[in-house]
Amino acid sequence: MYELFITNKNYSSWSLRPWVLMQQLELPFREQLIRLSDGSSWDAFRVVSPSGRIPCLRDGDTVVWDSLAIVEYLAERHPGVWPADPQARAFARCAAAEMHSGFSTLRERCSMNCGLRVQLRDIPPLLKRDISRINELWNQGLTRFGGPFLAGKDFTAVDAFYAPVAFRVQTYALPLDEAGAAYVARILALPAMRSWYADGLAETFREPSHEAEAEVAGVWLEDRRAQEAAAP
Repeated sequence: MYELFITNKNYSSWSLRPWVLMQQLELPFREQLIRLSDGSSWDAFRVVSPSGRIPCLRDGDTVVWDSLAIVEYLAERHPGVWPADPQARAFARCAAAEMHSGFSTLRERCSMNCGLRVQLRDIPPLLKRDISRINELWNQGLTRFGGPFLAGKDFTAVDAFYAPVAFRVQTYALPLDEAGAAYVARILALPAMRSWYADGLAETFREPSHEAEAEVAGVWLEDRRAQEAAAP
């Protein structure tokens, strides 16, 4: 059975991608959560991942330590990871790769923090451009391949790669058009996404740098995360 090493669900957009894909495709795996460390998680992550980064997939003696590489490794062994239709598959791979390497302003200014609701202080031009491009890309896929997912009727890796954006939209109330907002609602309603979200809310650990990023982003309207019980 696969072992998928992830880190805290409230924060880890990278961990979410292979996790939600494997859940949606019903691929059996053991979840191994290594909690973020204050300051740097390099040493803890290096125990399982050569790069010192998470997620990391282990399949017997095989170690795969990048989210996109994990997806491709699974695609070689299981149907449904990418769309069967060649045109839809090409679109899905391009869109996933764009997410994997791009949208740096969105990542920096709207880091994933599932349990918060934040009113952004502003939406500068580069962030507006990232949001607009994501909305454009989603509309292109939904229109061209008929929905309800980005490359057709089935959830595939491209949806998994944009799943963290759905949480960011929820946290920061990012502006989308009607089709984009409806797509976010569908993704957030998936049982796997609801399970991830519930686990994220239950976490009481707070990683200082992630918390600081959310404080810089805007005004906290609500914190839905569980609080650590006070010592008696």
